[in-house]
Amino acid sequence: MRVDFKKQINTYRAPRGDIELVRVPAMKFLMIDGRGDPNTSNAFADALATVYPVAYRLKFLSKVDLGSDYVVMPLEALWWSADMDTFTTSRDKSRWDWTMMNMVPDRITDDHFDAARQAVERKGSAPVLSALRLERFDEGRAAQTLHIGSYDAEGPVLEAMHRQFIPAHSLTMTGKHHEIYLSDSRRTAADKLKVILRQPVF
Repeated sequence: MRVDFKKQINTYRAPRGDIELVRVPAMKFLMIDGRGDPNTSNAFADALATVYPVAYRLKFLSKVDLGSDYVVMPLEALWWSADMDTFTTSRDKSRWDWTMMNMVPDRITDDHFDAARQAVERKGSAPVLSALRLERFDEGRAAQTLHIGSYDAEGPVLEAMHRQFIPAHSLTMTGKHHEIYLSDSRRTAADKLKVILRQPVF
């Protein structure tokens, strides 16, 4: 039986049209860092072409070596900038820094990661494999909501989260803006894209 962690971990679900406070559990992720507009940056395309081959190889190793299959998790990214208005008002994507992420089960070890990376390297299909890492990420308390629509239409939702909801609950933003892409943008119309928008708080 394949495990779908999206159905088991409740922070991979969020309400549309409402912002909620959640406690995000610590999890393991494949991670790779970069900077620039995700629509035009070669770094973003290269990162995407690196993360998924390793993610699927880890799924294969888990199924064969550990006897435990699972659904490969959706793409995620942390986003930040020296000026957070680049996310809400100016939407200047060229000034965005990011960490691309893909969650893997806790049972995946450094040895599994090394084996998967070596297998992918032999195929020569991952352009920035040396930049990929396996890391535990403990996000903690966060505000989040489900956005349906174009990524470029996120601005007003983030504005409401950052400037209204978080101050109204006597909270302060910490950490990095987090997005979880529940839809495949290559196969989904822009107005139907589903993404969880998350902001860590304290």
